[in-house]
Amino acid sequence: MKKLLAVTTGLALGWTGMALANDDLAKLIEDPNQWAIQTGDYKNQRYSKLDQITADNVGDLQVAWTFSTGVLRGHEGSPLVIGDMMYVHTPFPNIVYALDLANDGKIVWKYEPKQDPDVIPVMCCDTVNRGVAYADGKIFLHQADTTVVALNAETGAVEWSVVNGDPSIGETNTATVLPVKDKVIVGISGGEFGVRGHVTAYNIADGSLAWRAYSMGPDSDILVDPENTTHLGKPVGENSGTNTWEGDQWKIGGGTTWGWYSYDPEENLMYYGTGNPSTWNPAQRPGDNRWSMTIMARDIDTGVAKWFYQMTPHDEWDYDGVNEMILTEQEIDGETRKLLTHFDRNGLAYTMDRVTGELLVAEKFDPVVNWTTGVDMDPDSETYGRPEVVAQYSTAQNGEDVNTTGICPAALGTKDQQPAAYSPDTQLFYVPTNHVCMDYEPFRVSYTAGQPYVGATLAMYPAADSHGGMGNFIAWDNLAGEIKWSIPEQFSVWSGALATAGGVVFYGTLEGYLKAIDAETGDELYRFKTPSGVIGNVMTYTHGGDQYIGILSGIGGWAGIGLAAGLTNPNDGLGAVGGYAALSDYTALGGQLTVFKLPD
Repeated sequence: MKKLLAVTTGLALGWTGMALANDDLAKLIEDPNQWAIQTGDYKNQRYSKLDQITADNVGDLQVAWTFSTGVLRGHEGSPLVIGDMMYVHTPFPNIVYALDLANDGKIVWKYEPKQDPDVIPVMCCDTVNRGVAYADGKIFLHQADTTVVALNAETGAVEWSVVNGDPSIGETNTATVLPVKDKVIVGISGGEFGVRGHVTAYNIADGSLAWRAYSMGPDSDILVDPENTTHLGKPVGENSGTNTWEGDQWKIGGGTTWGWYSYDPEENLMYYGTGNPSTWNPAQRPGDNRWSMTIMARDIDTGVAKWFYQMTPHDEWDYDGVNEMILTEQEIDGETRKLLTHFDRNGLAYTMDRVTGELLVAEKFDPVVNWTTGVDMDPDSETYGRPEVVAQYSTAQNGEDVNTTGICPAALGTKDQQPAAYSPDTQLFYVPTNHVCMDYEPFRVSYTAGQPYVGATLAMYPAADSHGGMGNFIAWDNLAGEIKWSIPEQFSVWSGALATAGGVVFYGTLEGYLKAIDAETGDELYRFKTPSGVIGNVMTYTHGGDQYIGILSGIGGWAGIGLAAGLTNPNDGLGAVGGYAALSDYTALGGQLTVFKLPD
């Protein structure tokens, strides 16, 4: 470990003063007229300073133009806009289009990778992809088969490619990538196949490997310094990534990294979360299963971890911790603090000091959450930072499988990967949520490389004694830990939100609506039904002096897997097919970009 630290520290010192490969990206992110990164900015705030569209005039929005992607299945993520060029992606086979906005959206180039269709059955929850990235004149695509491709942004020519994983053992990709400094950060999917999660940094210039940090394993694999990497302020100690696993189970332990990444340039730290431990049957993997279900802060140059926080030790419900980390600077007791806010699948919203990893707030962001009574917030307690599990909703007791009913939230969580937004104007977070509960029946399962390693059968349904729907769109105060207002929805809100300086918040619905909401009151100001259900993320940009709003529609993802893949067995799609069966009454498959603007 000392040798590792010496090498990585030396490399970091060697990079001092080097011109960063994507200085242009940092400038583009600061320009609200562009949409240069999937998350809106490195802070994951998904906030735009554009204010041409306001709460007063948003009701006048009209469709400006549309573009068919030519692909069905679920369309997550959003386009990018760099100057006059828009870059649009699709689900598998992961086509990328470059459209000239100055020439009626003419297709300048099209990249269509030739991937083995055998990767499709290995993808857990639809063939989605959360979008391309841009830096240094390159468009970066992480394909379903884990090939990372750097395309020339002007011509679409492949400049380099590298294989990040092995689909034959269940390693796939659904996530976007994060270009930072001279690197591009890449994750991996496949927790349902016993994949061991990792985050990898490749050099932007040529695709060569810079570093890889596994979620669990020996210290040298997970890139920790046992004495200086902390968990809730205390050193993690040696072998932290193996000593809460039985034997060598960590080698097939899950903790995949298919979510979102954020970055603080002042601290030189990146932040992300790890997914569920494998298998879903908790009785087969005793212990805390570190470092699955964990928020991680890592040095961007070396990959060495500064701090961890495990939210759901020994996960019993598939509450992946991969959702976005939103970075803010807010005042607490007269002091401006650097904060990280995370809305976890487990139904708890966390506010942390992102420099130190101190836990400040942990509260339920849906009142129906029942698997826990809450998190121990006493720093002097032996169980500090741990959730108190309600025995009635545990799926494994005394090492035995337990068939458990009425667990809230369901495995897809109070919020899945669909990203929230934050407005510095209101200091509120706008969160798309799932209002869904489940029955959970674990069973014994053996590991075979490339085969499902789940070990549970699920049934999902709306939360009882509520509005009868399966979702809400909420405004959240991350310091008080409370909901300010909530909009009930018939189905889960599976679209990423957008907040703007015009006082408007946008999101999409599974039925296919784009909705505009007053950022202060939550009042609906506008709605338009697109051709298919919306699981994409709303984005905005300007061109020719006009502000535009763009959204991909195309039903799919975990919630829409029944429609996307033609499944009818209620237990298929890890329980989602039955839970969302009524979606077919409101929408059908599609793949379209719809762009809106105010009338001339």
